[in-house]
Amino acid sequence: MNFSVTEENHIKAIFHLQQGEGTVSTNDLAAELHTKAASVTDMLKKLKAKKLLSYERYKGVRLSVEGKKLALAIVRKHRLWEYFLVDTLQFGWDEVHEVAEELEHISSKKLVEKLDAFLGYPKFDPHGDPIPDSHGKMAVQQQVNLIDLAINKTAEVSAVGSQSTELLELLKHKNIGIGTRLEIKKKFSFDHSIEIKIKNQNAFTISQQLAQVLFVKII
Repeated sequence: MNFSVTEENHIKAIFHLQQGEGTVSTNDLAAELHTKAASVTDMLKKLKAKKLLSYERYKGVRLSVEGKKLALAIVRKHRLWEYFLVDTLQFGWDEVHEVAEELEHISSKKLVEKLDAFLGYPKFDPHGDPIPDSHGKMAVQQQVNLIDLAINKTAEVSAVGSQSTELLELLKHKNIGIGTRLEIKKKFSFDHSIEIKIKNQNAFTISQQLAQVLFVKII
């Protein structure tokens, strides 16, 4: 069954908002999709009729098994396209999100499987988010928030907690990317900023706000 772009966007947004077994409110969903709660309600009724979710007024919404399967397929396409754009076409990691938003709606399964094989079955996208495999399974990465890293421990940046253009631009300016190796040299109690050292660079300070959206794996 093929679904419209709007239907797929609703399913993907519910997937990202729904943590574990929780439910998602129509207001949260409307905010995520930058639309009115009334139009979200209409769409939820349609998607319920297609057995993609369970929805009761005032009780929120939750994806069904089929809905989750569809969401994982969309997320898989999105992250594979991001990987392709950065790895093969040399896009900057701060340029790929919107292009991948368009490409994720291509429905050809054969194309997606060939893309995955061509890229060598990557487990993580350029922002460090796990790429679901063809069965919807995702690799788990042992990582900690940069703010919790011990002083003088070498770690590698493994993921970013947000994909906002402003954040990615800032990271680019500071030469921090996925795979960057660093150490914390000092933690400042006054504003919880930290001083970090990247190989072949002078140590510099980053804010608590930036440290909290960076995830690292200890080497």
